[in-house]
Amino acid sequence: MSRAQIERDVPLAPRTTLGLGGAARYFARATTDAHIHEALRYASDRGLALAVLGGGSNTLVPDEGFRGLVLSIETHGMRTSPREDGQVALHAKAGTPWPEVVRFSVASDLAGLECLAGIPGSTGATPVQNVGAYGQEVSDTILSVRALDRRTLDEVVLTPEQCEFGYRDSRLKRDPHRFIVLEVSFALRPGGAPLLRYAELARAMEIVAAEGAPTLQQVHDTVIALRRKKGMVLDPEDPDSRSAGSFFTNPVVSHSDAERVRARARAAGLLESGDDVPSWPQPDGRVKLAAGWLIERAGIAKGHRRGPVGVSSKHALALVHHGGGTLAELLALADEVAGQVEAAFGVRLEREPQLLAGVVA
Repeated sequence: MSRAQIERDVPLAPRTTLGLGGAARYFARATTDAHIHEALRYASDRGLALAVLGGGSNTLVPDEGFRGLVLSIETHGMRTSPREDGQVALHAKAGTPWPEVVRFSVASDLAGLECLAGIPGSTGATPVQNVGAYGQEVSDTILSVRALDRRTLDEVVLTPEQCEFGYRDSRLKRDPHRFIVLEVSFALRPGGAPLLRYAELARAMEIVAAEGAPTLQQVHDTVIALRRKKGMVLDPEDPDSRSAGSFFTNPVVSHSDAERVRARARAAGLLESGDDVPSWPQPDGRVKLAAGWLIERAGIAKGHRRGPVGVSSKHALALVHHGGGTLAELLALADEVAGQVEAAFGVRLEREPQLLAGVVA
């Protein structure tokens, strides 16, 4: 059995979609679960802080790099198993690229992940962030998360309840140094109909599937097309895709705060007669607002630029690295955007991508 190879001074910027940040003093590629255990022991024996890197699509690497050990999760593989309730369990190793998992589910006629097409990154990161798009979230179908508990070095299986999923949130995200995800299992519906809960997707499907019911493949392809128009599909030919996707989460606020946002928008003349601030009521009584709408109405235009970094020309919610920049410059731009939104509407935007950080193993 091969052993985990430890490298020195490995640049991390090429391993992220933003292309920013310094190098890892120590770096290990884990292509098996055993490699993960080995890397933990290596870090522990030397008193090194250990940070976990997945697909790099939701990660911000400090300009000074990381002085400990960066563990790159590159395990790969998928398998299915039948369930007594008629559904099919799809098990995917943590390092499997997420777009591959969605493509496999669609090609296998398994419904439940089709609206999550085109999201970059690895499968192991999806339960951490509770990845979602176009009306679906991974928590809708997650059966379990197999993980390594760093406190005990035991493997554990976490139920959805134990994951404590919320909007772009989970226990795994709130306690980032406790677990390392090894495998994620999803309960999917064989022959199931695609989910068309999201208005933009539903309108697009009315055109695509003018005759007959829409298929999972049609929904998958339409989601890819919609994401591509927003620069949200990784493409070397599209400079707007050199980003971390949505840089801010859509704010979820109280009903009274949402009313105050509406009042400010009306007072500023930002609403045409009969228009309203885009919003969606939540099960807990709060209201979700559209961060992209708030950014543009606060005076930050698509294509806004600060030297080597800027706002995507296709989607105000994405911050882009045009080359030759630093993370410090990107975070300064993020502060500028969030500050203008807070000044205009009294709402503070929260960053979605996570800063690479670690603790002593």
